[in-house]
Amino acid sequence: MIPGSAVYHVVEAMAPLYTAAVLGYASVRWLKAFSDEQCKGISHFVALYAFPVLIFHMVSTNDPYHMNQRLIAADTLQKIVMLLALTAWAFWSHFRRCGRLDGKAESSAAASPIKWVVTNFSVASLPNTIIMGVPLLNGMYGSVSGELMKQIVVMQFCIWYNVVIFLYEFMAARDGTAKISSAVVPQAAADENHDRMVVDENGGSCIHRHAATDRSSHHQMVVNIEITEVAAAAAVASTTTAPVDGAAAAKELGAEGDGDANKVAVDLPPPTPVQPQVPSVMHVVWMATKKLLQIPNTYASFLGLIWSLTAFKIGFSMPKIVGDSLFIIYTTAVGLSMFASGTFIARQSRFVPCGYTIASLSMLLKFLIGPVIMLLASLAIGMHGTLLHIAVVQAALPLAVTSFVYAEEYKVDADIMSTGVILGIFISLPVTIVYYILLGL
Repeated sequence: MIPGSAVYHVVEAMAPLYTAAVLGYASVRWLKAFSDEQCKGISHFVALYAFPVLIFHMVSTNDPYHMNQRLIAADTLQKIVMLLALTAWAFWSHFRRCGRLDGKAESSAAASPIKWVVTNFSVASLPNTIIMGVPLLNGMYGSVSGELMKQIVVMQFCIWYNVVIFLYEFMAARDGTAKISSAVVPQAAADENHDRMVVDENGGSCIHRHAATDRSSHHQMVVNIEITEVAAAAAVASTTTAPVDGAAAAKELGAEGDGDANKVAVDLPPPTPVQPQVPSVMHVVWMATKKLLQIPNTYASFLGLIWSLTAFKIGFSMPKIVGDSLFIIYTTAVGLSMFASGTFIARQSRFVPCGYTIASLSMLLKFLIGPVIMLLASLAIGMHGTLLHIAVVQAALPLAVTSFVYAEEYKVDADIMSTGVILGIFISLPVTIVYYILLGL
């Protein structure tokens, strides 16, 4: 049975985080102490300096040669199961919905299943481990949880966030291709109207455009040939290889009018319709790589991984002057991140931007389905005791702010991510305490 003092230690560890968030909320909503530009400046500092340095610190101080293999295996299994299950569900729902639609209704009403996969996967499987997980689990299980959380952070920022960005880039590349194709198709349709070329006996020619009102009619090349004049027929033959002077031909056509001379009609094949093409895997990989190289968190995680692989292999530590310089910056990350979260909540026009129904489903996915899948995955790996408890509780942490940042940048369900961040901050403490008590029974 969990004693009351243990629950108090959890609340004691989390109270400073909520204090910073409430202060940020009050500073914007009631005190009007910060403008929108100033709030964006705080968030920009956190995203550009404080948070990446904190990631570098956690990854670089983690020993990659002595990671807990069972925890890593359970975390990986949980995310793979969630990703495959969500993919199967999303595509099944997509094709079922498409089966009920036809024609234009299908293309406009059927949403892409990939965006639902990314959104639900982020909500269910990418918790706020680095900001809220470390202090919360330290209050529950002591300092041993801090080293385990570093390992989860390494997996998140070196692997899983890159998977999410790859899927975002795939959708962006596909949507860009579809937009280009949709711009080309009307042009091709407009080109169908030019279906008549008139060549007169003097060698002049003109493209005559008219609306294709009869879909059964094909493109025709109408060549006026004066049967009685052999020379005119020769002139016409010579024009088949000569360039077309459009201005002169239009002038001659207007002068001659529409004569009903003998005409020879030649059918031309209709233009091939342009269809959207799915971008190649290499194109998506290249676009995702360029995007990753622009994200400070990517630099921080991989530089930290390179440092840890080298330092723990050779056996040297970071110079004190460098470590202290980084310490000054990353110690501001947790407090300023929660403060920025409070200012973000205060600046929202609606507390629940995506609506209460979707918000309820998101919270169910975040705080019930995700931890249950983690529990089953951990049991399948053979975990038990404190390690099992830590794995389940960290899965019940709120949605990471990083997921919302990516969703906002790519314009994919940012309202759902915003709701997950806002409600998650308020709901996570009582939910994790409930899991802490139940797992300790």
